[in-house]
This record gives sequence, C-alpha cells and structure tokens, in this order.
Amino acid sequence: MKIVVIGGSGLIGSKTVERLRKKGHDVVAASPKSGVNTITGEGLADALEGAQVVVDVANAPSFEAKAVLEFFQTSGRNLFAAEEAAGVGHHVALSVVGVDRPPGSDYFRAKLAQEDLIKKAGIPYTIVRSTQFFEFTGAIAAAGATGQTVRLSTAYFQPIAADDVADAMADVALAVPLNGTIEIAGPERVRLSDVVGRYLRATGDARAVTADAQAPYFGAVLDDRSLTPGDNPRLGKTRFDDWLSHSKG
Repeated sequence: MKIVVIGGSGLIGSKTVERLRKKGHDVVAASPKSGVNTITGEGLADALEGAQVVVDVANAPSFEAKAVLEFFQTSGRNLFAAEEAAGVGHHVALSVVGVDRPPGSDYFRAKLAQEDLIKKAGIPYTIVRSTQFFEFTGAIAAAGATGQTVRLSTAYFQPIAADDVADAMADVALAVPLNGTIEIAGPERVRLSDVVGRYLRATGDARAVTADAQAPYFGAVLDDRSLTPGDNPRLGKTRFDDWLSHSKG
C-alpha cells in the first residue's frame, strides 16, 4: 500500500515512516525538504499519485495566532484538494488532547479549525488526539522561564513518548477509517510543574521551578482537565523516568 506521510521528516513523521516501511509499505516521507510543500502546493499532486492513505503530522513553523491558523487552513485546503484528485481513501491527522476544551490557546484554536476542515472535506478520516510529547518538556520549560526561574502550572497532564505516538499513528494508518477521533496518552497522570522539575534536575539544569496554578501554558490557564484525556484513551507503554534515563544515555 502507498502511504504518504506529510511532515515525514519531523520527530513523529520520521518515526511513523520507519514503522510503516518495516511493515512493507511504500511510504513517501513528504516535506518541504523532499520537495513537497502543502502551503504552496509544490510537489503535492506527484507525491499523492496512487496513494491510498495520507498521514498528516506536519506542524506550523510559527505558533503566533494568525500565522498558525493560516498554516493549518491553507495546508488543509491544498491537501484535501490533492487527496480528492488522487482518490485517497483515508486521511489520518495528528491533533492534540484538549483542543476542544476551554480555555484554548491560539495553537489549540488553529488545530480545532484544522479538525473542522478534515470533517468537512468528504474524505474518510481518523483524527488522533495526543497528549504532549516527552520530547517537548524542554520547550515547556523555556516557555515558562524568566531568568533562573521557571513558572509552571500545577495542572495534571499525561505526556507520551514520541515512539508511542508513532506506533499509534502507524496502526491507525493501516486500520479502516473511523470518521471520528481517538485519544492517545502516556501511562502516568502527573503535574506539569513536577515533570518539568524532574526533567531539569536530570539534565543538570540549575533553574528552579515555581509551581503556580495560575501560570499560563502557552497563553492559557489550565485546570486538571485541560490536557488530560477522556475515558479509555490508548495508552503508551513508556514511562517518563524510563524515557529520561534512555534519552540521557
């Protein structure tokens, strides 16, 4: 089966491509690096020719409100036009757990707009909403940092390893379309401030974490439901401390 992975050179995309190729499929790792650009449309028709499945894990280069919304809307429209022309039978997209719950960040609002486009496109689809990746922990710390202090929310979240996300994306790509949404998450429900504190200590970072229930997370103040999955998510097998030990080694 021919499968096109949009964003195939990125963190999740490259791991998803690897898994699908190991299963014997013809996989195109599509990204601007390979001459496929969903914003300009360059190379899109050629990449999708003969494809049965498209997996979209591309991310916006900017999280600024206008830019991120324009990215997902423009990319989505171009992608769906090309998929319709190519006769693609399953569109798989990676989204975010909590994207439809208040209070939303600019990024969440843009991802929700992307989901709306998917549902209206008329192509069979499956949306995979994931919790935050372990690999994003450093960026979360940077976003909350002022000097030597990192101010972070005490809200619960349930982060997941990128390898477990890629496993789920590959499995969904090979399954029948749900025309619906599934959630994936890590095996542990933990406080955001606690996880980042463990990460900083393990990586030898001297900055101190200040736990604050009102600290914004990329512009949004969280509660314990904002970033945690609902009932019966697919759970990854990797625990944060195991990932941390491996990533240091």
